[in-house]
Amino acid sequence: MTNRYEALLVLNTKGTEESAKEIIERLEGDFKKEGADIEQIQRMEKREFSYVTGDLSSGYYVNFIFTGEPELPGKLQGKFKLDEEIYLQHYQKLAPKKVA
Repeated sequence: MTNRYEALLVLNTKGTEESAKEIIERLEGDFKKEGADIEQIQRMEKREFSYVTGDLSSGYYVNFIFTGEPELPGKLQGKFKLDEEIYLQHYQKLAPKKVA
């Protein structure tokens, strides 16, 4: 049984737009390797944080909408936790896509 999910990732791009594009392409490959079927990738540009907790004051936001097995978000979260280019990550289960 597959579910529909949303993954909001905040990337540490070290200030360059080109690196964001490369990171997103790599992450898309990682999602597919783990068995995700990507429905949509929303690039939301670089934004300043309202509350700075460390040396990073802004991040590049990207949203992945994908389908996969119920254990997939946990696997991705564990894998991306070790990635230095991902500053924050949040996963949410979505309602099934409505068929017209």
